[in-house]
Amino acid sequence: MKLAIIGAGSVGKALAGRFAKAGHEVVFGVRDAAASTHAGLPYPARRTADAAATADAIVLATSWAGTEAACRAMSLAGKIVLDCTNPLGMGPSGRELAVAHTNSAGEKVAGWCPGAYVYKAFNTVPAEVMVAPERMTVKPVVFVAGDDAAHKPAALGLVEDTGFEARDAGPIRNARMLEYLALLYLDLAMVRGMNRNFAFALSWPKA
Repeated sequence: MKLAIIGAGSVGKALAGRFAKAGHEVVFGVRDAAASTHAGLPYPARRTADAAATADAIVLATSWAGTEAACRAMSLAGKIVLDCTNPLGMGPSGRELAVAHTNSAGEKVAGWCPGAYVYKAFNTVPAEVMVAPERMTVKPVVFVAGDDAAHKPAALGLVEDTGFEARDAGPIRNARMLEYLALLYLDLAMVRGMNRNFAFALSWPKA
């Protein structure tokens, strides 16, 4: 499958490597493909709209501040979009969600990408784990929330291709829960001293 990774930060680079290892054709979508900062990328970089135009699926790995502009720059009707973003901001008590309770980044992305099949995914996993999930003692889980049932198996399959356990987390409105789970992760990692080299996983009773 042809995948456009929108955003060339740590998450975008980590997922690009995992998808390429699974045999997918990867290209980065960036605002300025000619920028010298993109010269060392391991895969081709094109302008966001151009990268998306030739892709079968999109992996949205932008900062929250740049997400709306990136979405509106692309024509995504009929394409799968994996939304990895978290709407993080700083409040009086520290890090918080800029969108929460009655809305989510996932739902906003769905609104900014008319005609696309948008699924919240990967937002609860750090880049440090994404680069090699097989290092973990238990396979980490990635929850996938989205409305279109027909394309959800393909979205779940893309997640599994990266080495994670993929689990259906219901409709896109459940991105509200997943984004709070990401906030919990960040609190554990950055405030409670657990560092970023851990991931959430599912465990079942022994037979």
